[in-house]
Amino acid sequence: MSADSLSRVFAALADPTRRDMVARLADGDATVNQLAEPYRMSLQAVYKHLRVLEEAGLVTRPPGPQPRAVHLETEVFDRMNDWIERYRSRAERRFSRLDAVLEAMHTDEKDEKPEREGEGQQ
Repeated sequence: MSADSLSRVFAALADPTRRDMVARLADGDATVNQLAEPYRMSLQAVYKHLRVLEEAGLVTRPPGPQPRAVHLETEVFDRMNDWIERYRSRAERRFSRLDAVLEAMHTDEKDEKPEREGEGQQ
């Protein structure tokens, strides 16, 4: 997934109405009228949201007469997940190295503590 298309996907999902539409489409295809039902907005506004989702590649509508079902394109989420996973893995490796350093420091402190206590008793 190119950086530009990834930016479009994240920008499309930045809007809570579009995220809600995506969540609803995860349960199955729906017509525009079905998608519009819970919102207090014009059908034209719903179409604008769908156009953003379509341009990002998140949803498709087959050509043909109305009503046409809106379909969620799940491959986009696989590509997003791959991108996210790449950076999550890097962060986890970095945190694992930090954990190892902190554990080594903690172990060193435990090893040094009895020596210090013994020094004061002489």
